[in-house]
Amino acid sequence: MRLGKRDIRLERGGKVYGPWPVAIGDARTPTPTGTFQVTNKVVNPVYASTRTGKVTGTVGPNGPLGDRWLGFKTAGPNQFGIHGTPSAWAWTVSSRAAVTNGCVRMFHEHVRKLFDLVDVGTPVVITR
Repeated sequence: MRLGKRDIRLERGGKVYGPWPVAIGDARTPTPTGTFQVTNKVVNPVYASTRTGKVTGTVGPNGPLGDRWLGFKTAGPNQFGIHGTPSAWAWTVSSRAAVTNGCVRMFHEHVRKLFDLVDVGTPVVITR
């Protein structure tokens, strides 16, 4: 993933999938850079606030994390991931905004494709 271009792609076996647009972390909660691995994959993830612990009951495409989650880094109570975006926040991806709490937001159709192509342990490389 390239933060400067605000896009993500997958390179596998000489083939490139993407690049797809993304929204990234804002200046206070930046998306971490470095080399990580996919640590978990979740269909219909449940969102719990790292500040309050409150769990949001809505899951699936209209939930805060969309219907796919690819976790790649844990820091204290925070886990960073690549996830879907409910339609109300789709503008953040189309404008490639820096507005998230450090995660990487993608359109549903893009994150679903990525989710199907990667396994736990797949490298996640995030550069500036």
